[in-house]
Amino acid sequence: MYKKCMVVLLLINMIALTAAFNITGLSVNRIMSTPAFQLNLREVLNPPEETSYKGFLLAFSSGQRVISYSVVEKDPYYGLSEEDYEALLRIVEAEAGGEDIEGKMLVAGVVMNRVASEDFPDTVKEVVFQRSENSIQFSPAYSGRYYTVEVSEETIEAVNRVLEGEDISCGALYFAARKRADSENMRWFDEELTFLFSHGGHEFFY
Repeated sequence: MYKKCMVVLLLINMIALTAAFNITGLSVNRIMSTPAFQLNLREVLNPPEETSYKGFLLAFSSGQRVISYSVVEKDPYYGLSEEDYEALLRIVEAEAGGEDIEGKMLVAGVVMNRVASEDFPDTVKEVVFQRSENSIQFSPAYSGRYYTVEVSEETIEAVNRVLEGEDISCGALYFAARKRADSENMRWFDEELTFLFSHGGHEFFY
């Protein structure tokens, strides 16, 4: 009788273990067959206890690309206030609204290069409204255009890409539209600054 009970208990344990293994296998197979972009990040980073090796399989399974949560939600390199962010959007739209997205990024890059430079003010708004020896740095800030522009989705994308660290400015601190600029002002650009490159309707200097 005792031996029969032991055999029955052993069989029950084996059946339970087999069922648990099959359930775990189904869960893992479901995840391995799911495209990476459909995976729940919470599930990836905090796998259920019953499948402790699930994370390992996710990281190394063929055809899957597990994206770190820290990469998905990138923090901007520059912690701008709401006021400075709006100022950057408006000046980029006012100065480069007719340019392509790279042209917009370049103008945003110049502004942020100035913020980072010891030779210019420390905030976006101060940079945008800076006057130097009775000359203005960004004409739309004083012509009124700065206040009337409607910021486009492309301008928002361009500014955000710059704030996330995408820098194509080569360190430029100045830009000018030669066709629209005063000849005396352009002479100063040509004589006092280092020409870097042209893009769209602007020339960029350091």
